Amino acid sequence: MENPFDDVYFMRKALQEAEIAFDKGEIPVGALIVIDNRIIARAHNLTELLNDVTAHAEMQAITAAANFLGGKYLLNCTLYVTLEPCQMCAGALYWSQISRIVYGARDFERGCLSLNTKLHPKTVMIGGVLEEESAELLKRFFIEKRNLN
Repeated sequence: MENPFDDVYFMRKALQEAEIAFDKGEIPVGALIVIDNRIIARAHNLTELLNDVTAHAEMQAITAAANFLGGKYLLNCTLYVTLEPCQMCAGALYWSQISRIVYGARDFERGCLSLNTKLHPKTVMIGGVLEEESAELLKRFFIEKRNLN
């Protein structure tokens, strides 16, 4: 029997978090951290609400997952995030030693791949999961933002 808890399933959950961010006027990026098909952290961008440039979805998820696990290392965990991590988040993910990163849309300007940011040598990164849906939500957000100003 096929496992219903695949990367697409969890990325859809991350997109739900991105929608929450969208509704709050935050850049719509959602993230979750999973271990053994169990969601242990859900997060979305909170930079506007918290007035904190470091309050990216990934940073919020890392903190929540570390608290859940009772330790700073996210071994055997997968991060699902709707946008490729930036350099700051990739650095934090490096130190967390997360096992997998699965992202939706690429960030060709500020993403860790474009900036050649190193990840932990044991971290596997997979991109393009629900890429169109992730990119569309971001485009819609910025179009609406532009039209309000």
